[in-house]
Amino acid sequence: MEKTNQSSVTEFVLLGLSGYPELEAIYFVMVLCMYLVILLGNGIIIIVSVCDSHLHTPMYFFLSNLSFLDICYTSSSIPLFLSSFLTSQKTISFSGCGVQMFLSFAMGATECVLLSMMAFDRYAAICNPLRYSFIMSKTSYMSMAAGSWIAGGVNSVLQTSLAMRLPFCGDNVINHFTCEILAVLKLACADISINVISMIIANVIFLVVPVLFIFVSYVFILSTILKIPSAEGKRKAFSTCSAHLTVVIIFYGTILFMYAKPKAKDFSGTDKVQVTDKIISLFYGVVTPMLNPLIYSLRNKDVKEAVKNMLCQKCSSEGMSML
Repeated sequence: MEKTNQSSVTEFVLLGLSGYPELEAIYFVMVLCMYLVILLGNGIIIIVSVCDSHLHTPMYFFLSNLSFLDICYTSSSIPLFLSSFLTSQKTISFSGCGVQMFLSFAMGATECVLLSMMAFDRYAAICNPLRYSFIMSKTSYMSMAAGSWIAGGVNSVLQTSLAMRLPFCGDNVINHFTCEILAVLKLACADISINVISMIIANVIFLVVPVLFIFVSYVFILSTILKIPSAEGKRKAFSTCSAHLTVVIIFYGTILFMYAKPKAKDFSGTDKVQVTDKIISLFYGVVTPMLNPLIYSLRNKDVKEAVKNMLCQKCSSEGMSML
């Protein structure tokens, strides 16, 4: 068959949990509540990072970027995911699938790079405290954040364009909640070797390299912390990076478990996506962005203090307006 850029498929059907109607109501309520927590928690992080002058530091600038990224990532799929529970029509247009795939790729790759930049920030703060203000100048950390977004965007354009140019000759049922690229590629009626190679290269660049960078950074960080003579000094130093380390473990741990675990096989030997695989994917797409602001707010005294001050100022201003 000769390759063609024209596709006979104009829309895709997202199966989601269609085969398990008894679970749909439960997951609708759960996902809706988690999405609201994501918007509220990450929104608060962004607001306090911008409004509180004490948080105008590289770490909180990266944190506000991470919160904005989580809002964009979940908003690219969760509203459609929720609406599919309320209607029997579980379709997404071909172009809409492409947009969703682009945003998912862009946000995922950007978060990988951004987490490595946050690790470097913690390395500079703990291992080179006297030169920290020079290393992490405003120009430096803004360039690092911008580079993370640009790298994620460029990778997403490449992967999405390679996937959406493939011909889809009939079968348009995606056995997933969203237009996940691996599920979409299974529907293509053409050679996908270029897509596979490009994804492998992208995984090395955006997964393996950042993980190694984070690992090396924390080796130096832990080495420096262990050299601190007092237990209190060690505790304070470690507390400044414990939230970031927790987020890294959850983020990469979920990705590793989701893609490294063996998939169930049916009798014909083809991959069969089980409900557990979809739930793991849901965890990665919803639970992780929900936990990020909770981890940083519960384990960070500065954020808790900034939120408390913001609430106190709001209450006092409301009280004055009532007088």
